[in-house]
Amino acid sequence: MEPVFVDRVQFAFTVMFHYLFPIGTMGLAPFIAWYNLKAYRGDDPQAERAARFWTKIFAVNFAAGVVTGIPMEFQFGTNWAPFAARAGAVIGQPLAIEGVYAFFLESVFLGILLYGRDRVSKSVYALSAVLVCLGSWLSGFFIVATDAWMQHPVGYTIVSSGRIELRSLGAVFLSPFAWWQYAHVLTGALVAGGFIVAGVGAYYLLARHDEEFGRRFVRTGVIVAFIFSIIAIFPTGDRNGADVTRYQPVKLAAMEGLFHSQRGAPLAIVGMPDTNKHKLIDPIYMPNLLSFLAYGNLFANVKGLSHYARVLWPPVALTYYAYHVMVGLGTIFVALTALALLFLMRRILFRTRWLLWLLMLAMPFPYIANEAGWVTTEVGRQPWVIYGIMQTVHAASKNVVAGETIFTLIGFAGMYFLIGMLFIMLTLREIALGPGEMTP
Repeated sequence: MEPVFVDRVQFAFTVMFHYLFPIGTMGLAPFIAWYNLKAYRGDDPQAERAARFWTKIFAVNFAAGVVTGIPMEFQFGTNWAPFAARAGAVIGQPLAIEGVYAFFLESVFLGILLYGRDRVSKSVYALSAVLVCLGSWLSGFFIVATDAWMQHPVGYTIVSSGRIELRSLGAVFLSPFAWWQYAHVLTGALVAGGFIVAGVGAYYLLARHDEEFGRRFVRTGVIVAFIFSIIAIFPTGDRNGADVTRYQPVKLAAMEGLFHSQRGAPLAIVGMPDTNKHKLIDPIYMPNLLSFLAYGNLFANVKGLSHYARVLWPPVALTYYAYHVMVGLGTIFVALTALALLFLMRRILFRTRWLLWLLMLAMPFPYIANEAGWVTTEVGRQPWVIYGIMQTVHAASKNVVAGETIFTLIGFAGMYFLIGMLFIMLTLREIALGPGEMTP
């Protein structure tokens, strides 16, 4: 077994498991800020309880995210040492800023939210909630900016030794590629946050437990999830797709299962890519739509995979299926939240049990959609770790054998299983207690 393959599996496992928790923190942070600001105004007696309830769940997410994120830092130095040596001068800057500023901003003021309610003024307490939200969103931005630079390198120079040096940090942070990618990532997290809030509220209504809070959570969660499900499609998804079309056209071809260049290229709704026969099996097409979505012209020429050397193809099947899972789930989110919003406007949502069941059972699916989006982004970038500059096969450490990586991967799996179980137990405990219980 090739060491680089095992290295990729290990990093994919650790980063995908870790990312489950930032989805929760970025998605729930604005709800905590909103409820704390309403409590500060003093005209909403339930807001303080709601804020404390979601703060405790946020804190569990935050703690699990910190613990699961630590191993990735060491993997840069162990499994990916050539990549770190060559590109560390660039990627080290936003990652260091994230740790020094965004992480500490979020963690310090989260401590105030958890333990400072009776120790600081109401205004400072409310401000702390806003700063926790700002910290979680800034943390996401610096991480995404690092990844966006690897997707579309800007603001750098390559010296004679082959080492990549940073020429302009502003170019890295102000890259339109980074901003649209970040907007799409943040939108996906807010969709997840909306479904979490609505799903927990639906549970309370179905269980007839804390029903006042249940109605409040369902109403707020459905509205937020609907708005950001739309924004995930347009403009953030559309603009992010436009950047892929411009800078990574081979990824676009893999995402759409387009093997041959076509004018008036159709959009594949379903189908199974066959990389040996260079076609989709049992496809359902929408004529000309891919050309329109990619270039704004129904008859534009879209380059297929066969236009590029086979060595530049990403893993086509995985890229294709991950992309279609993300898009398919996003479409379902729009339909489900639109239906729930219609029932909410007709004042029958809170007693329509089958729809409440759907909202509650839908909670895991935004996580799947977010992870599928990242699989599309990262797998579709292959064979490059830094697009157009450094291939993944050259980024892996030569002195780390596959057996060592497999051994540590098994250890990570065991540790993450325990962390995951603890996270689920603590979160379910808080939900079972409910916002009506003022536990210390």
